[in-house]
Amino acid sequence: MTSTAGTLRVEAAVRRNPYRYMLTDTELTDLLTDLGRRRAASVLRNHAAPEGEAPRGPYPRPAMGFVVLDPTAEPGAAPADAVLGALTVGDDARRFLPKAAAKAAAHRRLGGNNGVSVHTDPHLLGTGAFRYGHSAEVRGLIVAASSQTTDQDLYEASRLAAELVEELGARHRAYEWRRGETDWLSPAGDVPPEYAAMVSWFPGPAA
Repeated sequence: MTSTAGTLRVEAAVRRNPYRYMLTDTELTDLLTDLGRRRAASVLRNHAAPEGEAPRGPYPRPAMGFVVLDPTAEPGAAPADAVLGALTVGDDARRFLPKAAAKAAAHRRLGGNNGVSVHTDPHLLGTGAFRYGHSAEVRGLIVAASSQTTDQDLYEASRLAAELVEELGARHRAYEWRRGETDWLSPAGDVPPEYAAMVSWFPGPAA
């Protein structure tokens, strides 16, 4: 999905969608795009701000890359399989996505912001690790951003994470009112096979 905000292009894509019970892939992509427009407006405003007026200093460039992790992914999932989606702001943003991905993966593995470990615990990193932070975790949802200063990256990542959490919560509440009382977050309401398999060994009722 491609959009524009001011003069900054916004592109979003979804790798995996754990919310298909209430959002199609297209709807989730549209949601990321809408939130990307807000970040684009922030990036543009802070990049164009005169010295002394931007709260966190003028942004070095009118471009950012964001990686959003899937908060429902299993703990043992490979880094690539834990990605919910990504978005770019600006025409030169694609090259920042691997850096954002590295921050997000480290945050998930370490259980905290990579921006701390690079300074205090380099023994937790290792060959190929990214040497900068930051990333944000809001109520279990990890978002990493890259292209500005570390504090500016952290601010934009935290805003995207917070707004996505709020939007998903609002969509979920609307879904509940549409569906009414249900046991499972699934269209048919059937027991998911993975949970049935967990107890399939239990003996059935006596004949």
